[in-house]
Amino acid sequence: MDKIELTELQKRSLRNRNIALGIALAALVIIFYAITIIRMVPAGHA
Repeated sequence: MDKIELTELQKRSLRNRNIALGIALAALVIIFYAITIIRMVPAGHA
């Protein structure tokens, strides 16, 4: 089976996409964490 060699531009593009996906995933985790903490606070104290 032949191995596909990526060009430098393709490697850079793939890396940038992976970084963007990682940042988006981290942001979602932070948002869900914040929502969970906010919902745990009793309604009268918020």
